[in-house]
Amino acid sequence: MNPFPIDLLLLSIATPLAAALIIAFGPSRKIAMFLAYIGFSVPALVAIYLVGKFAGMPLHHGYAYFTSYDLGLAAWGIKLTLGLNGISLGLFALAGIVGFAAGFYAIQSGAERLRQYLLLLLVMQGGLMGVFASVDIFFFYFFHEFALIATFIMVGVWGGRDRNYAAMMMTIYLTLGAMLSLAGLIAIYWTSGAANFDLIALREAITSQPLSAVVQKNVFGVLMFGFGILVSLFPLHSWAPLGYGAAPSSAAMLHAGVLKKFGLYGLVQIALPLIPSGAAHWSHTLAILALCNVVIIGFVTIAQTDLKQMIGYSSVMHMGYAFLGVAAMSTLGAGGVVLMMIAHGLSVALLFLLSTSIHHRTQTFDMASMGGLAKQAPLLSALFVAAIFASIGLPGFANFWGELTIFVALWGFSKWMTIAAVAGIIISAIYGLRAAARIFFGPPTETFAKVAAENPVTDLRWSERVPAFVLLAALVLVGVWPKIVTTPLNAQLTSATISQSAAPAAATAPQE
Repeated sequence: MNPFPIDLLLLSIATPLAAALIIAFGPSRKIAMFLAYIGFSVPALVAIYLVGKFAGMPLHHGYAYFTSYDLGLAAWGIKLTLGLNGISLGLFALAGIVGFAAGFYAIQSGAERLRQYLLLLLVMQGGLMGVFASVDIFFFYFFHEFALIATFIMVGVWGGRDRNYAAMMMTIYLTLGAMLSLAGLIAIYWTSGAANFDLIALREAITSQPLSAVVQKNVFGVLMFGFGILVSLFPLHSWAPLGYGAAPSSAAMLHAGVLKKFGLYGLVQIALPLIPSGAAHWSHTLAILALCNVVIIGFVTIAQTDLKQMIGYSSVMHMGYAFLGVAAMSTLGAGGVVLMMIAHGLSVALLFLLSTSIHHRTQTFDMASMGGLAKQAPLLSALFVAAIFASIGLPGFANFWGELTIFVALWGFSKWMTIAAVAGIIISAIYGLRAAARIFFGPPTETFAKVAAENPVTDLRWSERVPAFVLLAALVLVGVWPKIVTTPLNAQLTSATISQSAAPAAATAPQE
């Protein structure tokens, strides 16, 4: 089924893992850095290439680049089955692009024990590529856990303030979420009668013999809370801002930007198509909790004075929009979720990168101790303001299409919820623009003036500019040409995502 002489999906997973394995044998620092460049560049290049070729590729049950490998587990219905459909394509590209930006930044970071740091980041990258390339839901889960373990270690060893407590909280919450998610996935496998973890086989089995309403209700409930913990659904969100505040920058970029999308992706790719009546049963509960993400966490974000904590809370807030798209129970809502995941992943990764660049120049994350940084670092100022504009959802950036699509879908589900959700734009503008004003404009504070006198401030170095421009370019590309995401996404959503018996009127994501 794969038209290429080399399985490029497998290559994108294996390259960072192979680079990590070689680094584990203790080569020199320069060789480790060279291997890391390869390990992060190959997945990004493969992802971009496969996105460009996707439209002309033959499909196997909706999947392009389809391949399957028997690893000796076929008796349990498990194979390493890889492929990309319209839903996973954009997220696979997101993993490659954010991974390259985070890896490039990490290589030049000068972190202590750099070889071990890059090794774990490469393991994380390999796992992320595997999550979105997997058609078999066993490996979908396996690759997530593979990346998650590396995250725990990186926060605990290279994290900043309160890193041990943050790592412990992340471990407790995310392990609980992972266990609930696994229970839900096993329940789908067990009740479907397919005797196979392959998502194609599961869909065929459940289409021919749908699961009972009671089973669907119970299984979706387990998946909703399991995936919800992993995505920081209110009120099970407290691990996220704490963890991101302590995490080293590249780990925060990869986790908040990509790995946290695992749960939402699972709901859209697996739960909505296979157990739609269960989703319909829980939709109002999910919508209420998601509104709490937007409104309550939005006000908590406004109250933050620590820059990195503000970005962490804003990430939790914006996940509420994505959950509202799931709750809307329409193909338009599902399309908005995917667009929102891609846009948020790029913008939050850019914000975490720039927040560390600001810290390097001010020696603090306390926004009250900053001011006037735009004079010494105009490029940093421009990029931060652009990232804030993207996060707010201004036209011209990818976030605009995600938010607009979700609001339109939500209007058909609940008008009052839509009005409440739109208020989140105002909340985002308040904390985002206020942060930009405090950090870059106005007179410098006495604290910052002393720091600048001892350590003259310079603008972004090339090692910061390259990953920042890569992320911003992707945000603008999807913002001005959303068809690169929505064309394959629409084809998949209208054919397979939500049973029309359980969902309101179907619609497609925007094409302009």
